[in-house]
Amino acid sequence: MGQPTPARTPSDWWRSAVIYQVYVRSFADGDGDGTGDLAGVRARLPYLAALGVDALWFNPWYVSPMKDGGYDVADYRAIDPAFGTLAEAEKLIAEARELGIRTLVDIVPNHVSDQHPWFRAALRGGPERDLFHIRPGRGAHGELPPNDWRSEFGGSAWTRLPDGDWYLHLFAPEQPDLNWAHPAVRQEHEDILRFWFERGVAGVRIDSAALPVKDPRLPDFVEGRDPHPYVDRDELHDVYRGWRAVADEYGGVFVGEVWLPDTERFARYLRPDELHTAFNFSFMTCPWDAARLRASIESTLAEHAPIGAPATWVLCNHDVTRTVTRYGREDTGFDFATKAFGTPTDLALGTRRARAAALLSLALPGSVYVYQGEELGLPEADIPRDRIEDPMHARSGGTDPGRDGCRVPLPWTDGAPHAGFGGEPWLPQPAGWPAYAADRQAADPDSVLTLYREAIRLRPALGEGPLTWLPAPDGVLAFAREGGAVCVVNLSGIPADLPDHTGLLLTSGPLDEDGRLPQDTAAWLRH
Repeated sequence: MGQPTPARTPSDWWRSAVIYQVYVRSFADGDGDGTGDLAGVRARLPYLAALGVDALWFNPWYVSPMKDGGYDVADYRAIDPAFGTLAEAEKLIAEARELGIRTLVDIVPNHVSDQHPWFRAALRGGPERDLFHIRPGRGAHGELPPNDWRSEFGGSAWTRLPDGDWYLHLFAPEQPDLNWAHPAVRQEHEDILRFWFERGVAGVRIDSAALPVKDPRLPDFVEGRDPHPYVDRDELHDVYRGWRAVADEYGGVFVGEVWLPDTERFARYLRPDELHTAFNFSFMTCPWDAARLRASIESTLAEHAPIGAPATWVLCNHDVTRTVTRYGREDTGFDFATKAFGTPTDLALGTRRARAAALLSLALPGSVYVYQGEELGLPEADIPRDRIEDPMHARSGGTDPGRDGCRVPLPWTDGAPHAGFGGEPWLPQPAGWPAYAADRQAADPDSVLTLYREAIRLRPALGEGPLTWLPAPDGVLAFAREGGAVCVVNLSGIPADLPDHTGLLLTSGPLDEDGRLPQDTAAWLRH
């Protein structure tokens, strides 16, 4: 198996952590009202400890009108009553830490809710107007938006106020963008960081981390213009240097949601005095293709190497079609259009590939994020149109089903009402959901849950050294970790011979009768 792996120090736990994403509303319902809550999470902490994860990342749990799944925050210092109380959050953070599990919270710097006290004061004409991008319109009577920017959810990024001025919202109209040129905005967010670090959180995930700062001229959008008027502005780096100084006071860490095609620009966010890590979306959005996955892995490691930051590996999250469904389609590349209603999916094929992808991602150097339900092999759910809540659906005129299909409440208990989630769920569970229940899978040695538990338990045996590619046939990925084990993933159409090894650690599926690795299967090997 190679030399023993040196123990990590507590301060650098995040460099190779397995972090579990909790979408509270859909995780577990503790009070029976159909909405997941902190009581439900606390009751399931033993499950998360048995899974073996190092930390939990919570999507926003703050007071919110829930116009965008909680990403429209009205009060960062209070828990939404649907989820519980601040005291419960503090208990959850402490109880998880007693089990060796750290907590990360979500901060949304680009915008707040239109119910936030600042925006409500701005509507009354107060000085808080300067905290937002509120401008007169164009046209003879100000009837046209100040510029042509488009919302990420479709339609104009501007909404007109009763007084005739317009306000900017890169997402839903209920999410007015903050003006990061104003010092009060920066000070408030640094105070929010301190508030949560003082309550014991270990880190912060930064939503839409490349978007908060805008060109103060608010020019019309021109394709290819550099710099972009609102993406990846240079001024952002000074903001995150200020945040890093706060985090360093508490030993806290950051992970940024940074969608950028330019790898050099991406890496700037990971300099030693800025963010610790950022999500690697090129891997998540890559099709099930050996050459393209290898290229994604190589480019990711290469862009992180000069700055000494660890890579992050993600297969799915609360915004993306679930892995089983994505990999069960002919075109397995990332494309929001593939979420179209009724897209045919081979779930057996998708499950085989998702199992193999789990071993691949967990074998790579860096940290790994697991979205709740991935460890159960959940597919994307079809949500009846009249039950869809995601604003992407409405803003698209009903052509985009939105992201609710990956947010359906989890199945915990086979045979229990609502698969053991709690009360009648806020989103409907598919009829076959109990077959994926955690209790059923925990008793099945061949289940996806068992695979994840074993993989996370054995992950330290892979070593924490760099990756070295091994010779392999076309369509097969094979690499060794220095001082550890070998990972082999067969994406070809035929069985593959395993490289020389001294034993099997784990496979995502059985080997064939000749001891070869079947297609869409992965193995961890001692060497």
